[in-house]
Amino acid sequence: MTEDNETRFVRRDDRKTEPMPERRETFILNRAFSEAEMNALRLGHIPQEMEDKWFWYTEGSTLFAHRSWTGYCIYRIDFKEDGRHVVTVNRDPEQYGLADIGKEIETLNKLLDYWTRSPYDHYGEWLSETYDALKKSGKARLGEDAEQ
Repeated sequence: MTEDNETRFVRRDDRKTEPMPERRETFILNRAFSEAEMNALRLGHIPQEMEDKWFWYTEGSTLFAHRSWTGYCIYRIDFKEDGRHVVTVNRDPEQYGLADIGKEIETLNKLLDYWTRSPYDHYGEWLSETYDALKKSGKARLGEDAEQ
């Protein structure tokens, strides 16, 4: 894929970014990506609306994912050809609250499912995250409870 007037790869300096903090953790994400999915990730994303929570870009074979409005770097994914990608995750509690690897893998896989769609659906991602947060807080009522 080449850069032209219609398709421009997102770059770090397209938006405010903060470096990954010293408090971080790494884990392996086992996941295969198609060439089309990798192309969607390589293009990157610049948020346009408040609900659009992520800014991401790639440098070489590394994807950097920042929160769109704070610029905090939350994920760095070093893609590996064998599908065992090395993920570095922010563990500064003032920047990011999740601290469980199992939940982290689930969250990151959900995000990657959205980010690799073409076109990227930030609104659908926002609705999913909102629903998950409500469910976790006990405010979303599922199944028969919702019908009462």
